[in-house]
Amino acid sequence: LALALPPCFVAQRNRCSDSAMALKRPASEVASVTKLDGVTDFQKGQRDFSQTQGSESKAIRMDFASEKKEYTNGVVAKNSWRSLTGALSGETVRIPDVDSGYPKSVFPTRWEEGNPMPVEVKEYDIGSGHPDANEHRMKFGVVIPSTNTVVEYDYWRIIMENKEVCEGIGFHVSGILIDSPKLTTDEDMLNFLEMFRRQIFQTVDRLMTAEPQYIIMGMSLETFFGGWEGNKEFKATLTERTGLNIATGAEACKAALTCFKAKRITIITPYQEIGDRNVVKFFTEIGFEVVRIAGMKCGSATDIAHVPEAWCEKVIRENLVLPGIDAIVQCGTNLSLVSLADRLERELNIPIIAINAACLWFGLREVGIDAKLQGCTRLLREH
Repeated sequence: LALALPPCFVAQRNRCSDSAMALKRPASEVASVTKLDGVTDFQKGQRDFSQTQGSESKAIRMDFASEKKEYTNGVVAKNSWRSLTGALSGETVRIPDVDSGYPKSVFPTRWEEGNPMPVEVKEYDIGSGHPDANEHRMKFGVVIPSTNTVVEYDYWRIIMENKEVCEGIGFHVSGILIDSPKLTTDEDMLNFLEMFRRQIFQTVDRLMTAEPQYIIMGMSLETFFGGWEGNKEFKATLTERTGLNIATGAEACKAALTCFKAKRITIITPYQEIGDRNVVKFFTEIGFEVVRIAGMKCGSATDIAHVPEAWCEKVIRENLVLPGIDAIVQCGTNLSLVSLADRLERELNIPIIAINAACLWFGLREVGIDAKLQGCTRLLREH
């Protein structure tokens, strides 16, 4: 006796069937991947970025509308924000005014005998405002998972080793709470991304208290999730929250490969299979041929920073340097590869796109800083 299945069961059956075909996994494993995976029938709006109940924070959005604004010290002053066309994205990049109302301060002028506290003060004249004493050229905000120990180190090392041309550039980091960093299976990795999404608004709200002028996303997997449309949706979500432009690892890699006129690529990642499939989907959708991907399947988000450089070098030399490839790409921001990439490029004569170098390069170029930097791959030396 044939019975008609309700529509919800038909849809579920079809999703399972599609997932099995798209991911090409054994039937015994299909049941374990029932979450939104970014590969199977991804559509905008499927991801849940709502904050965890009880930990909601208030959005802080930069003002690009008012002629004057009230600064955090209570001073009302001009709002001289500016805009330019991003050299790599072609987007309008808006740089907020974070200087005109600062600083509100006084200098003491008189004390009385026996009283250590001043009894008279005079206010300093703010004039047209004063910039941040250290980050007077560009104040970048950087979002990283709380488990990430590599991004901030890489960025500051690059800046300090190129101090003469990078004076006045600084970074302010905000960490996404990762209280379950295990990544041993595809399901673990999808759980990790779900946790990331529920924390991202609170993280950028905290970051915005430092009044950054541009945000670099120091976590790459979510930017590859869902392909090119997934990356665009993620950027738009954070821009809507903050008002700022965003550099993502996915778009930075795309721009870098375009600079080198690369088409055929190989890739190294620390991800599980589902992460690698999202990476392949992303690059394939935007016109690159992924010849091979080598996922190192690290067991946790913390694990990734502990991978020895020699292990990565072995994977690159033995598995990714293939005839006819135009470039090698590294994904996973907690995988330390900038120095290794810089060294191997000189020997192998192949561009190696280390994702932390690519993200920093993209951010610098988008805000109009075109300084050529040394010791951090061809990308920053040549483009």
